[in-house]
Amino acid sequence: MCKNIFSKYILTFMIIVVISFLVLSLIVSSLIGNYTAEAKKTVMNNTAQGIFSSLNGIMSMSKMPLEATIMIDNGYILDFINKNATSSDSIIFITDHNGKVILLSDNGKGIVPERIDASLVEAYLEEDYLYSDLEGVFDTRYINVIRPVNLFPAGKMDYDAEANSGAIFICSENTNFIFEKLGSTMIMTLIWIFAFSLIAVYFISERISRPLKEMSYAAKSFAQGKFNVRVPVRGNDEVAELATAFNNMAGSLEKLEENRSMFLSNVSHDLRTPMTTIAGFVDGIISGAIPRDKADHYLRIVSDETKRLARLVNSLLDITRIQSGERKFTMTSFDICELARQVLISCESRIDAKKLDVSFECDDDNINVIADKDAIHQVMYNLIDNAVKFANEQGNLSVRLVNNDKKVVISVKNTGNGISAEDLPRVFDRFYKSDRSRGLDKSGLGLGLYISKTIIDQHSEEMWVKSEENAWCEFTFTLTKAKKSKVKEPNSDN
Repeated sequence: MCKNIFSKYILTFMIIVVISFLVLSLIVSSLIGNYTAEAKKTVMNNTAQGIFSSLNGIMSMSKMPLEATIMIDNGYILDFINKNATSSDSIIFITDHNGKVILLSDNGKGIVPERIDASLVEAYLEEDYLYSDLEGVFDTRYINVIRPVNLFPAGKMDYDAEANSGAIFICSENTNFIFEKLGSTMIMTLIWIFAFSLIAVYFISERISRPLKEMSYAAKSFAQGKFNVRVPVRGNDEVAELATAFNNMAGSLEKLEENRSMFLSNVSHDLRTPMTTIAGFVDGIISGAIPRDKADHYLRIVSDETKRLARLVNSLLDITRIQSGERKFTMTSFDICELARQVLISCESRIDAKKLDVSFECDDDNINVIADKDAIHQVMYNLIDNAVKFANEQGNLSVRLVNNDKKVVISVKNTGNGISAEDLPRVFDRFYKSDRSRGLDKSGLGLGLYISKTIIDQHSEEMWVKSEENAWCEFTFTLTKAKKSKVKEPNSDN
């Protein structure tokens, strides 16, 4: 029945409103009913007491039996009873000791019979009030207050007791009419409350469900490859926070898709170029287009391109292993100064070829750090290799290690073209090269800095770059310094 959140919200809130109103109505009806019944009984008792006092006064003056007194003063007593019947909203009648109705209020004519069973009258006198139809007197049950009349005029004790006794009946309809009025009022109130609640819940539910519908539409768009869809953010509540988080996720997905497309494009380029070169030279040698005396030269080019392909595949595998957690880092203590010296020495031939002025600065001769030695060697080699590759002829290359309190800061700086401000934020991206035409770096894959940054991130350390275009470039990263172990001095007594 309810297939969406909006209709579920509407139905749920409406059920809550109806149930709450019904419970409240039952409580209020019960309280009002009890209060009304008690008030009704009090009024009827007071009416009965007033009629009894009036009859007592009249009979004391007339010194006549009950029925005779009523017959003589019928006009006055009837008028008095009618007024009380109107004020108490009751039917009032008086019977003698045999149950004969000797006086009846005008509103009871045609309803109350001429005689009531005397035995029933006697039985009813034992109750304060009775909720009954008086054994068929009324068509429905009435609230009945019955009070005895035993009047003896002063100084006339020889009067017949039965002639001076009877009963006063105060009979009022059930208070259902109050509940009928209350019920109609409550029904109208419920209709208004239901209408206002429906309007309020509609807008509240719409406010909640609309962003969800928009997110659903956006998610379906993502499934179709459209990552530029965004959800409007309204307000600053939880739904707005969810919409903001959803948009952030969409932005990440869009960036991830861009990176994926660029990754595929770069991988295709880096694979296609050497493979085309290899295929062309091999086909030329086989077909005889390349002379046999020049075959060795082109085979060396094929060998270099093959090695380049191998480096690309190894780098991609290395990235995959690092990101998937398959490559485990073994944290050991080693001398980072010595490691930096070894990497510099391994690049000596290329440094000499460019006639670079190398400076090596280290705060101490030995600085031990806690890291994976092979991984840090890879980082150092990538940074120094890039610094040598992109340094200008007869430029400067400096490696500096600063020993701070808990960290060691390693910097590799060179002079040369540097990196432009536009390219600076993306130097750690996969396959990113500042020379878009790839004319300046034929051997590079654009993965070295990405791998280096990933390794440093896996060590929970930091890496950053600073550069001034056409002047210099400096890459810096940190490592955690190893704690010095206490060396126990030999006992002088031995």
